[in-house]
Amino acid sequence: MAQTRKKDLLGRLADISEDAIQRLHDAPGADRMLGTLTTMRDRIDELQKRVRGQEALERRLAALERKVEKLAKGDSPGTTRRSTKAAAKTAAEKKPS
Repeated sequence: MAQTRKKDLLGRLADISEDAIQRLHDAPGADRMLGTLTTMRDRIDELQKRVRGQEALERRLAALERKVEKLAKGDSPGTTRRSTKAAAKTAAEKKPS
């Protein structure tokens, strides 16, 4: 008996929702509203694609900023560091007497 009630309840809900959808379709301005909703869905999809692309660009930018920061500090393997004695000697030579 409980199964019969569930089926009746679901059937009634389905009928009510079909009626509601039919009434919305027959309402004045419904075509314009559906067109607007469809356009909005397409625009949101396009926006999501752009945002995903922007996230990838932000990750690449962050990686490049880290590389530039390393190069600015002189931590790259291609640069040679001067010893402190050599740096002190050069600084002493540049001082005016």
